Amino acid sequence: MKRHRKNRRLKKFLLGFAVAIAAFIIAFLIYFKIVVTITPPEPDNLSVLDLERIKIDKNFYVCGNSWLKKSNTGLWELYIEGDAFERGVINGKLTKELIEIQEEAFVEQINKMVPSKFYLNFLKYFVAWFNRNIDNYITDEYLLEIYGVSLSASDEFLYIAPNYHRILDYHAAHDIGHALQDMNMAGCTSFSAWANKTQDSSLIIGRNFDFYVGDEFAKNKIVMFVNPDNGYKFMMVTWAGMIGAVSGMNEKGLTVTINAAKSEMPSEAKTPISILAREILQYASDIDEAFSIAEKREIFVSESLMIGSAEDNKTAIIEKTPEKLGLFETDENYIICSNHFQSETFANDLLNLKNIKESSSMYRYKRVDELIAKFPKISVNNTAEILRDQKGLGDTNIGMGNEKAINQLIAHHSVIFEPAKKLAWISVRPFQIGEYVCYNMDKIFKNFVALRKNIEIYETTLTIPADSFLYSKDYQNFIKFKEISKLIQSSIENNEKIVFPDKNYISTNPEFFMTYSLLGDYYKNLKQYDKAIEYYNIALKKEISSFRELKDIKERIKICNESKNKQ
Repeated sequence: MKRHRKNRRLKKFLLGFAVAIAAFIIAFLIYFKIVVTITPPEPDNLSVLDLERIKIDKNFYVCGNSWLKKSNTGLWELYIEGDAFERGVINGKLTKELIEIQEEAFVEQINKMVPSKFYLNFLKYFVAWFNRNIDNYITDEYLLEIYGVSLSASDEFLYIAPNYHRILDYHAAHDIGHALQDMNMAGCTSFSAWANKTQDSSLIIGRNFDFYVGDEFAKNKIVMFVNPDNGYKFMMVTWAGMIGAVSGMNEKGLTVTINAAKSEMPSEAKTPISILAREILQYASDIDEAFSIAEKREIFVSESLMIGSAEDNKTAIIEKTPEKLGLFETDENYIICSNHFQSETFANDLLNLKNIKESSSMYRYKRVDELIAKFPKISVNNTAEILRDQKGLGDTNIGMGNEKAINQLIAHHSVIFEPAKKLAWISVRPFQIGEYVCYNMDKIFKNFVALRKNIEIYETTLTIPADSFLYSKDYQNFIKFKEISKLIQSSIENNEKIVFPDKNYISTNPEFFMTYSLLGDYYKNLKQYDKAIEYYNIALKKEISSFRELKDIKERIKICNESKNKQ
């Protein structure tokens, strides 16, 4: 009887405990939902929603005065105007299908990078929590514009988040990517020359944007021309759904390009760096005004914003972290920006010093410096030549795709600006080895109504020809290298053996350390430790991209030796 009462009391206790746990979980989920829910802004005027997109021809649409068309180069060209909500709505209506394609490419790449469904689900909630207050750090103007775009987003991805919340979050993807990868980003490289270092003494800027989210993500680049109701007219290179700026120039001849730097792990999102860059592009006319805008905003990862200014006829670099702000200017007639800080503000910053020592940033900086020295007077064509360079210091062969190269063969886009002439050259796929086509910003903004026709708007006589590398056997080898590398990686992930001659794979990219490192990983996975160690040791003799990669290879050799001894 006593045992029966004890069992009843235990069951009652367990039931009560289970109910309490369930109530706690439900309460937590309700709290989480409330906290992470971001309410869309409320536009004053909804009449723009009545505008319809009209198809004029294949890949050519108009909406009001705005238009979207695809150039024969493969680049999309978009013109939008009006107030914030109007710009966003029209942008979304014109690029609706491209937004869906872009999001599909982005989500597919995330699924490849994070194959675990459990971790993907965790990631979704982590990002929602991390970005819970992001709208507090973005101005009403840009929230309205993003909301306008989100009205055309696909419902196919509602399982990730509501459309507005999702499109808003994507604007912080560049920043969050650094946070989740422990800030080991692929390195962007940019530089500028002016005065007696250029052929006609006017300012030239060149930059590679090495933000790689898969080949599909880079297929539909947009050259976007914006005529806002407030601020300056501007152009930028972007992708569907993105209103932030990563590379752009305004009507005053001010340019903005961004380069990531080493950061501490942030605790929450603030102003995405692309939104800060966009604000500078829209509202600054010179370096001082750009610095004042940067000073006002809170960001959550470290970044260099390279500002070219026709007004000042020079370029400076705004260096900003969540805690500090610096401005780097030089007495030389050129400036280089990779992924470390150079101003006095960060001269003794331990994180920056570690980044200089351990990443590929300083190596690329020195390589640009080496190449600039080869040209007494830099031209636009010389700038393209530097941006396409794949060699290491002293013209050494460091393998195709090495992060220490200026051209890592992963660029989303590459741009060249001549701000005084309002000229912008944009790279055509693939990477920066296709043609650079030139746009005259003044011409386009003066004739936007006339250009509302199915005609080419780039300056055909100013095209920079494709790199000869594009037609070479080396490029075909690089394509094979990527294909075989994917097969090897897949076989490792799925614990499968594949048949491929090692020598054939090695011949596609023999000077790249990753060729041998990946072969080492393959044989390590098959428990063929001697062969794995052999390939790892060859990798160690090549130009390794970073201290982290070097450390990882040495650690894998150690694991192989320990595993051998246990066999």
